[in-house]
Order: sequence, then structure tokens, then C-alpha cells
Amino acid sequence: MKTIGVLGGMSWESSLEWYRLANERVRERLGGHHSARIILDSLDFAEIEELQARDDWDAAGALLADHARGLERAGADLIVLCTNTMHLVADRIQDAISVPFLHIADTTAAAVLDTGIRRVGLLGTAFTMEKPFYRERLEAQGIEVLVPNAQQRAGVHAVIYDELVHGVIRPESRAFYREVIDELVAQGAEGVILGCTEIELLVSAADSPVPVFPTASLHVDAALAAALQEP
Repeated sequence: MKTIGVLGGMSWESSLEWYRLANERVRERLGGHHSARIILDSLDFAEIEELQARDDWDAAGALLADHARGLERAGADLIVLCTNTMHLVADRIQDAISVPFLHIADTTAAAVLDTGIRRVGLLGTAFTMEKPFYRERLEAQGIEVLVPNAQQRAGVHAVIYDELVHGVIRPESRAFYREVIDELVAQGAEGVILGCTEIELLVSAADSPVPVFPTASLHVDAALAAALQEP
């Protein structure tokens, strides 16, 4: 089994879920007392959030690249970044390391394409929904991406930063997300990408009339396939 280097803590609420899923799924695959070989570098999200707010993606990229190099030096055979938003600096991370980097948008795109779906709604932070880095990565693979309107985007973003990253789960927020999903479906979305790892703490397939694509869960599966060298 290869060792997975995990850049986490952004936020730790979703990184905890990533870690839990990885270990549960290794146990399911291998049985016995098996667990995932993981080196976790959990960053202080306050530092990252401040750089996001300042729009200082250069500094954020340099910081995450440095931590990725540390994971490689510690023995990681592959690197994952347990957040969708910070994939905005994925190129900086990949350029800093010599081991594979598993891009969360690529693992999500593969899952979408496997279903035959070609038009999806995207939920995430304002950065993920509004900046081109994520949508263009999906569109380059033949997937059309729809995003909520400006007011809905602000609401989706606020739920993430004001509630989910603090471990707060509110039924009212789930109802709001359901409304946003329904609107995306009305616009023609055939599926919905839960493009923020924290969203999976709030929304599941039961909350959507169309398939949902939980990016953290899909990312875990891709990382384990690589670590276990599955075909």
C-alpha cells in the first residue's frame, strides 16, 4: 500500500470526514485490521482564510507548495489536497513535488462522465463557483457547468464559512440548499457537484432530485485506488 500525503485542515471538519472515509474504505477492501497509510499535514485554516479574503493566491500557493514538499520529504507517494477551493493553486503544488498530485476536479469529472451526464450544477464557495479554475477544468473534459445566481451563491458561500466549517448543521440551511439545487435542475442540470468538501456534511443524495457528486468521497476513492494500485 502506498502512502497518501494529505494537505488538510481547510477546514478540519471536512478533513476529518476525508480521513474517516479513507480508513473505513481500506478496512472494507482489505479486511482485518487494515487502515490507510496516511501522512496528514493539517494547516491552520485561519491563515488560509485570511489569504483568500485578501485575494493573495500567490502567497497561498507558495504556502501549500511548501507543505506539499514537506509531505513528500516525509515519505508520501502521492499528494491530495482536501479542499476544492484551494485547487485554485493546484499548479503551484504540482510543480513543487515529484510525486503524483490527484486533482479533485479530475476525480469528480471522471465520476460525472461515467454516468453519461454532461450538464451539472456546481455548488461550492464563491471562489469555486465564480472563478474559472474549477469550471474550466470540468468544461475541458466536455462537462457543461451551471452555477446559482448571485444571491444564491452568496447564501451558499455564507453557509459554508459561517456554519459548516464550524461544525454547525442547520435544517434551515439544508432546506436552502435544496431550493438552490431545485433551481439548478429547473435550468437543465442533470446532476449536481457538491464542490466544497464541507457541503457533504449537510447535503446528500436524498436532498436532490438528480444525482449528486460528493467531491470529498470521490477524491477518497481515487486516492485509495492509486494507493492500493487498483486497476
